[in-house]
Order: sequence, then C-alpha cells, then structure tokens
Amino acid sequence: MNFIDELKWRGMLQDMMPGTEEQLKKEMTTGYLGIDPTADSLHIGHLVGVMMLKHLQIAGHRPIALIGGATGMIGDPSGKSQERNLLDEPTLRYNQNCIKKQLEKFLDFQSNIPNAALMVNNYDWMKKFSFLNFIRDIGKHITVNYMMAKESVKKRLGE
Repeated sequence: MNFIDELKWRGMLQDMMPGTEEQLKKEMTTGYLGIDPTADSLHIGHLVGVMMLKHLQIAGHRPIALIGGATGMIGDPSGKSQERNLLDEPTLRYNQNCIKKQLEKFLDFQSNIPNAALMVNNYDWMKKFSFLNFIRDIGKHITVNYMMAKESVKKRLGE
C-alpha cells in the first residue's frame, strides 16, 4: 500500500494538492512536521503529525522533524491571548533532545537508509539573522495596516 492509500485507509486524509500523489509515486519526497520545544515532551496534539511522518518513512520517503527553537525562544503566542514563557538556549536544547528521544521511538534517525529521518532546528540558522536584516528584508513587506487588520494583533494590543 502506498502512502496516500495508507492515509486514506486510516481516515487520515481529507484533501491534498493536485499532483501530490503523482509526486509521491515518482520519487522519494521529503515531508516535515514543525514542533516548538517549549516543553521537554511531545503532547497529544503532536500525535497525528508524528503518525504521518512514520507512514511517510515506511513508504520510502524522508521525514524531517523541524524544531522551532527560534520560535520557542521568542515566545510566539500562536494566536493565544497570553505570551509564552521565554526560554533560554540551554532549556530549548534540553527540550529538543528530549523530544528527539521520543521521536526516535517512531522514526529511524540512525540507519544509513536513504530516507533516514532528519531533525533540524530553525534556531541554528535564525541565530545569525540580525534585527536590521529582518527589518530590511522582511519588514518592508508588512505594513502597520496589515498587522492592525489581524485579529490576534488587535486582541494583544487591546489588553
């Protein structure tokens, strides 16, 4: 059974982009799951994503666990009304290692197979990105009016 058929059989697939099934049949494809290391353990909300990565790897494709160390460090509230606790780098690294140990129970990170799972941390490349670079390269595309139109921004500023 291929990846798509497996997901359909399990009731885990509702919609997909046109061409997805053809791509998965054509060659090894990479899929990722983003996980913020704000705690030292995965929770039930990660289950479906981890299951998808497991089935992706079984089908011969490459899973990537993308740890959001940068996101965890800045305390991204993800639409919540309260800020997350800000975590330091050692705590984030500890949490990342704990999460990897849990993921290793489901994904094969160790073997020499071509589709061995990979874990990357966005902090490793974002730590080199300066505030000035961000404002120059990214900020120029986001207006104050655009931000003020966001319900999450309005909510946070109203508190």
